[in-house]
Order: sequence, then C-alpha cells, then structure tokens
Amino acid sequence: MNQFLYLTSADVRDLATPTAYVSAVRDGYRQRGAGAHAKPRTKLFRSDPGGLFTSYSAILPDTGAMGGYMYSAGFGAEDAWFVTPLFDADSGEPLALIDGASMNPFKTGAAGAVAVDELARDDAATVGVIGSGPQARGQLHTTATVRDLEAVRVFSPTAEHREAYAADFDEVLEATVDAVDSSRAAVEGADIVITATTASEPVFDGEWLEPGAHVTAMGQYHPNKREIDVETVAESTYVPDLRERATFDAGAFLAALEAGAVDESNVHAELGDVVAGEAPGRRSDEEITVFDSGGTGIETVAAAAMLYERARNEGVGTALPIASASEALTGKR
Repeated sequence: MNQFLYLTSADVRDLATPTAYVSAVRDGYRQRGAGAHAKPRTKLFRSDPGGLFTSYSAILPDTGAMGGYMYSAGFGAEDAWFVTPLFDADSGEPLALIDGASMNPFKTGAAGAVAVDELARDDAATVGVIGSGPQARGQLHTTATVRDLEAVRVFSPTAEHREAYAADFDEVLEATVDAVDSSRAAVEGADIVITATTASEPVFDGEWLEPGAHVTAMGQYHPNKREIDVETVAESTYVPDLRERATFDAGAFLAALEAGAVDESNVHAELGDVVAGEAPGRRSDEEITVFDSGGTGIETVAAAAMLYERARNEGVGTALPIASASEALTGKR
C-alpha cells in the first residue's frame, strides 16, 4: 500500500514566499520551452444549475513531477473548489493531493511575474492594476519580486475594494500604492499593466498604453470574453502561456483574428520559449508586449511540487494510504 500526502489550503498557506513561487514557476516554463508536455484546459459546462468543471495538466521532467488542476465553480453551491493531484514523473506514483485554493493566486501570479521579468523593460517601475480580488493581489505580490516598483495605481469599479487593496499593499510594498477612479488613470503612464478581472469586454483602450508598456492579461480564458482590445493585441508582441490557447480560448486574440487585425503568425512565442531562450523577449524600449495568461498545468505542477517538498521537509500534511491498480484489482501486494 502506497501513501500520498494530503495538504489542506491552510497547510500550504505559509509554506512559500512569492519569490519561491516565481522561482519554481520560472523553471517550469523553462522546461516547457525545452519540450515538456502541457495542454490547455478542458471545460465542461452545465446550465441548470449553471457551473463550470475544468482541468488541465503538465509533465515537468526536470522537476520530476506531473499533475494538474481540477476545479468546479458555480453549480448549486455557487462556490468553487480547487484540487491539485501531484504524481512522480518517473515512477508514476501519487505524491500529494493539494487543496489548491490558497496557492492559486500565487502560482498564477508567478506566471505573470515571470512574463514581466522576460517582457517588461528592465527599468519598469510603475504598475497599473485593474481588478482588486485575490488574483489581482497575487499578481502584484509576485510582480514586486522581479522589478523595483516605485508606484502602483489600482482601479476596481467598487471604490471600497480598490481602496482596501491600495491600503493593504501600501503597508507591505516600498512603492506608493494609490486607488484611482478609472481604468484610464491606472493605465496611462504605467510601465506594467495588469488586468485581473471577470470582465467580458476590454477594460481599457489600447491607445492609453505608453510606448514600451507591458501588459499581463490573466482574467479570461473564454473564446467570447476578453480584457484587452483588438488594438492592444495587434500592436503588441503577443505571448501566450501556451500557443495552442491563442486559437482555442484566448478571447482577445480570437477577437483580433476575427477582425482581421492579426493572423496566427502574430503569436510571437510561448512564454516557455522565451524563458528557455528559444525565442527573444523584449527587443526594444518602445515595443508593447502582452502576456495572455489563461492558466496552465505548468505553473500548477511547478508550484505544487515546490510546496510538496517544503511540506515534507517541515513535517506538514497528512499521510494517507492509496492502493496501486494492481494491488486493488488483483489483491497482490
């Protein structure tokens, strides 16, 4: 009888810093650029009660781990549950089952931070954030580990939400963090723009972007929903997390494709290709770059493997038994 480690959301909450997440996820994307396997999410919908069940996976051979994410959102409970199964990439044996709720903003934020590090100007110091929820928080926590930030401006439609976001980060970052009353006020003059929303339509006008700006758009993974407009996609060096996503569920790219503003050759490279040195990142100070992040198994497995190792070293989690298929089906031990 084998054993695997069960880690609750509380178990993993304080196991790793944003810097540790970024380091693990950067290496995950390096492996992807070297040929590691990862696929976009599958999505199953139900209309009554309305809900989404989704999953995605990756194998990271150098990390020695594989697995992914499965979660439900909506349905009758009108809530969400995030589960990460982690396996040994060599033996195939299960290593851990992780309640992925508390790690979610940080592993996704880490992907955004890796993109900032590869695509934003080295001297980028001003950030405009649109959104104020957990994902917007994770993005700023991790982005602050790869650039010396001086000023952050956050916009969210609900004043109390953006003000709370600004107040919280003003206490923990050396940068000045201010709530602003429009997305334009957040975007204009920003070196880095982060969108982390549930919006179905663009949340800013591409004309507001300064030359040399970098955009991380991470709030949508639906073919009919987008946070950034056609102009932003068409005028940028466009980098998705997975190339296959660009014509599958990257709503912003699909809208630009339908408008005739781009074709598939406008996908510059996957983020992993840039991290691995297989494709260039930023090529000029005036270039606008976009990272379109829809969530992949790459950051999930990389983060989960890092948390698993830390949990083992610190004696965190609960060991549970699991039978192999041969044992369960034949009774052999």
